[in-house]
Amino acid sequence: MNQKHTVIVTGGNGFIGTNLVQLLLESRQYHVINLDALTYAANPLSLEDLEGHPDYEFVKGSITDRQLIDSLFEKHKPMGVLNLAAESHVDRSILSADDFVQTNVVGTYTMLEAARMYWNTLPDELKQQFRFLHVSTDEVFGSLGEDGFFTEETPYKPQNPYSASKAASDHFVRAFHHTYGFPTIITNCSNNYGPYQFPEKMIPLMILNALSGKPLPVYGDGSNVRDWIYVEDHCKAVKLAFEKGKPGEVYAVGASNEQKNVNLVNQICSILDNIAPPIEVPQLRDRGLKSYAELINFVQDRLGHDHRYAIDASKVQRELGWKPEVGFETGLRKTVEWYLSNPKWVDQASGGSYGEWIEKNYAWRTKKEAE
Repeated sequence: MNQKHTVIVTGGNGFIGTNLVQLLLESRQYHVINLDALTYAANPLSLEDLEGHPDYEFVKGSITDRQLIDSLFEKHKPMGVLNLAAESHVDRSILSADDFVQTNVVGTYTMLEAARMYWNTLPDELKQQFRFLHVSTDEVFGSLGEDGFFTEETPYKPQNPYSASKAASDHFVRAFHHTYGFPTIITNCSNNYGPYQFPEKMIPLMILNALSGKPLPVYGDGSNVRDWIYVEDHCKAVKLAFEKGKPGEVYAVGASNEQKNVNLVNQICSILDNIAPPIEVPQLRDRGLKSYAELINFVQDRLGHDHRYAIDASKVQRELGWKPEVGFETGLRKTVEWYLSNPKWVDQASGGSYGEWIEKNYAWRTKKEAE
């Protein structure tokens, strides 16, 4: 690209969104309009360094607000949308799916329809350049057995309210391409980890609970398997799909880092033992802990807990030239170090409505206590 193009990124203050906005701006190819409702999982501190950046503009608002979205298209005339705004925590969706339906389904439809109406007004040359990239999850495919991998051809079989809402949004994206010829692209990614992830998710939750001396809750017997990818690698795949992907295509993104949940927690504990031993942490010094692993607490399993996720990313590697760059051990250590180095961000993310929700809805019970 020889000139900067304006794009709308939805959910840019979320975990993946924050990393993607930073990547886009670092490339010096884009002028980014970040549309974010700043719900509980979006931290304004994540992008505070961009205040005053000539190629960045923040707009507070929801992807369900059609009037606002129409005004953004009219004002900024973007060449594309990267749709990341979503409610994303499975446990919350199990307790109540209302927000998931509104944001993930209604919101995605609203963005699609507004973008399509705008796209219809463009001259043919700009129509050819426009893209609507929708970031989704591998959870829409359901659960795998002990072997096999999700691919772009895997039938959808969502098994919790969160994944059902994401599956519905994916179907709308596909339908808009098939029905209207609207240039959409979908990426389905495995579990992300890295800087700026909200504390309710597994890896930051384990890090922060450990440092506070709280139990490290592991569902069931810890044998559930997830395929992990460092967030910067994922964002690079999204950027490539947006720039080089073919309209109507789907790209599965993963880094072939399968980990049993209990093994992952033990790795986090080992890293913390090395760089922040319990004896050196004031609030833990008198606990007599020799390792953070002593805090592991097996809890009653999640309802409908999918057993295993794993992605075959050969298509995105073959067609777009993408490959993961950050190894799991390196990425996990970098992640732990980031949370240790950013107490201001952690304090803000862990407080307020999130802290209240954790206390109300998460009783970290052992399996014996739950029976």
